[in-house]
Amino acid sequence: MSATISPIHVPSTLAPRAATATPRTRLRITRRGRRVLGASAGLGVVAVVAAGVLLGPGAVASDQASDVSFSQVTVDGGETLWQVASEIAPTKDPRDVVSDIVRLNNLPSAEVAAGQTLAVPEKYSR
Repeated sequence: MSATISPIHVPSTLAPRAATATPRTRLRITRRGRRVLGASAGLGVVAVVAAGVLLGPGAVASDQASDVSFSQVTVDGGETLWQVASEIAPTKDPRDVVSDIVRLNNLPSAEVAAGQTLAVPEKYSR
């Protein structure tokens, strides 16, 4: 007796799944999850920018200040900075002279006190 084996066609819906196949899952992110991811990405960007600002190069001094030579003037009692500027540079506009003196001495305003010593740019010296 001889037996012959012939292949049988089995529909794919009835065929058993392979044991090594992993089930496919789909990642679903809720609205809250999207907000959390967006906020964490935003915080990362803010952290990088803050680190760049805090650890970046500082202010660089210019060479212009080293080229300025100056003399010193002492303010008399009752004298204003405008009067000092008019005395040391009578041919110049007092507004420019006052501005230069304030900037050179790093004054908060144009008010001066009696006995105060001021640096005056050499171009305006008496």
